[in-house]
Amino acid sequence: MLKLNQLQAFNEVMLTGSISQAARHLHRTQSSVSATIAGIEDDLQMKLFERRGGRVHPVPEARYLHSECGEILRRLETVSENMHRIRSLQTGELNIATMPGPSVFFLPNLIAKHGSDHPNVRTNVVSRSSEGVYRLMAGQRYDIGLADYIPEFSTEANLINTDLFEFRCLCVVLESHPLATNDTVTPQDLSGVTMATLGEEHAVHGEIHRVFAQFNFRPNIRHTTQYFLSLFTYVEQGLACAIVDPVSLESYRLHKNGDVRLKVLGIEPEIPFRMGLITPKHRPASTLSNYFHDSISNALERVTGKFGR
Repeated sequence: MLKLNQLQAFNEVMLTGSISQAARHLHRTQSSVSATIAGIEDDLQMKLFERRGGRVHPVPEARYLHSECGEILRRLETVSENMHRIRSLQTGELNIATMPGPSVFFLPNLIAKHGSDHPNVRTNVVSRSSEGVYRLMAGQRYDIGLADYIPEFSTEANLINTDLFEFRCLCVVLESHPLATNDTVTPQDLSGVTMATLGEEHAVHGEIHRVFAQFNFRPNIRHTTQYFLSLFTYVEQGLACAIVDPVSLESYRLHKNGDVRLKVLGIEPEIPFRMGLITPKHRPASTLSNYFHDSISNALERVTGKFGR
C-alpha cells in the first residue's frame, strides 16, 4: 500500500521532472527521494520513470498514477484546511434543543453575537417542551440543551450531564401600577391582584401556590401560558402583573432594545426557578459545541449574578 510520503515525493518528481529539484522542494536529500521512488516502483512492480540525460521521464502508467495521486493530495489539503477552520471555530455545525422561551431571543442573540467571527458556522435551534428537550439530549442527537431543571430527568438513565442554574422569579408590573412604587412584593401585597404566570403543569405555578399558602393567601391567577415570554403582553396591556423568570426578562429586554417601560420587582419570600444546561454524555463534544456551551453558561451566570439565589 502506498504511503503519504511516497505520494508526496512522487507528485513532486512529476511536477519538477527532476529528483534533485524535488528533493529541494521537499527539504529532503536526493538519495532519500530516489529511494522513495524506487520503493514505489518495487511496491507496484513496474517502472514509473525512464532516466535520460540526468532527468526522469514518466511512462504512461506514471501519468495515470499522478492524476490519482494529485486528487488524493488535494483532498488531504482540503481536509487539513477544514480541520484548521473547525479548530479556529470558523466553520462547523451546532445543534441546540431548548424549551420555547430561550429560543425566541436569548439563544439567537448569543449566536448572532458570534456570527461575524464565525460566518461559516451553521446552527440549528429546535424548540420543545422541557421533557422533550431531555429526550432529545438522551438520544445523543444534539450538542446542547436548555430546559427547566427536572431532577428526575437530570441524568436521564446516565445518558446526559446537566448543569444547574438557580434563579429567583420576579414580578413585572406596569410603571403606572400601584405596586410599581415597591422594590419587592409579598403575597400580602399581591393578594387579590390579577396575576399571569405559567400553567398548572409547570413547577413555578406550584411554587407560587406554596409560597402564598404560607401566609394563608390564594393567588389570583387569571392568565396562564406555556412559557414566560408571552406573559409580558398581559402586563403591557394592563391586564395583570406577571411572575416571570429572569432569563425571559433578559429576552424581553432584547426584544425591546432595552426600552422597557415596566417595573421589575423582587418577590419575598422567593419563588425559585431552576434551569438545566444539558450535554449528551456519550456524544463527544466538538470544539464548537464546547465554545457555545461556555458562552451560554457565561450568559446564564451573568443573569444569576443579577437574580440568582
